[in-house]
Amino acid sequence: MSDLFKTARAVTAILTGLLALLLASGCATPTRLAAVPENLQNQAQLPGLEDVRYRIGNADDLAKMAREGMESVKREQAYLEASGHKGPLPPAVYLAISGGGDNGAFGAGLLNGWTAAGDRPTFKLVTGVSTGALTAPFAFLGSDYDATLKEVYTTISAKDIVEPRGFLAALTDDAMADNKPLRNLIGKYVNQELLDAIAAEYAKGRILLVGTTDLDARRGIIWNMTKIATIKDPRALELFQTLLVASAAIPGAFPPVLIDVEANGQPYQEMHVDGGATAQVFVYPPSLNIKESLRKNGVVRERRAYVIRNSRLDPDWAQVNVEP
Repeated sequence: MSDLFKTARAVTAILTGLLALLLASGCATPTRLAAVPENLQNQAQLPGLEDVRYRIGNADDLAKMAREGMESVKREQAYLEASGHKGPLPPAVYLAISGGGDNGAFGAGLLNGWTAAGDRPTFKLVTGVSTGALTAPFAFLGSDYDATLKEVYTTISAKDIVEPRGFLAALTDDAMADNKPLRNLIGKYVNQELLDAIAAEYAKGRILLVGTTDLDARRGIIWNMTKIATIKDPRALELFQTLLVASAAIPGAFPPVLIDVEANGQPYQEMHVDGGATAQVFVYPPSLNIKESLRKNGVVRERRAYVIRNSRLDPDWAQVNVEP
């Protein structure tokens, strides 16, 4: 019995050693710069790409967002006047597109059907989270991009989105799957031509926002994608694409996205994941009183908001197997 015990103990030791070696050699968690210290969180900026985002819960950023909103109204008024429009401002129509994974096909279909119905408006503001963030740029640009949306959501498969990793990825890697295929897919459709089209709409007073989650700060970040599109810097396109990947990076399933920032003159990296980790859908922060802001600036207009919720109302049946 003692010999059996010794043998079992030796086997256990060997297996433990092999597992340790496997974990040490196979570990592929991302190396990164230090996270932004807590006391510098609100100072962190993207060098050369400043003022393109708003941190949820930060009063200064909320004030910046309010100013951006009023500046967009001024751009809109100037554009309408140059176009011969007279009278009061038309209704401001908002569209918020939620997360929902492959259920994003619902939103793409709804937008195509809305166009076919003939009463789809031009949206003053479009926001997106997760799969909604992937849809949002095309929804923002209007019916000319309906065919692109249909193509993206009806002709791709899982292999076009992710590369599965081994079962040990849960222990040795930063996620269960690699989303490089998704990044490549985004690169195919989100190019400089698309950014230029978005920038042109920004000049008309329209706004496109996308949400991510800053894991270090544990709060949501709203990115002004229209403003990014206007920046004449090659990094703007890369950042735009990266944010779409980040907004759809489901924690644990897909790798987090590292974004280089500076604070107090020092380089750091923020770790961003799916915006749905903090909010599945948003129009703008509840603490941002749009009505009062417009009233103070003498702007009176009707406002309407539509929400596309990419989800099911009924349960999705699936057999649960119990392994012996």
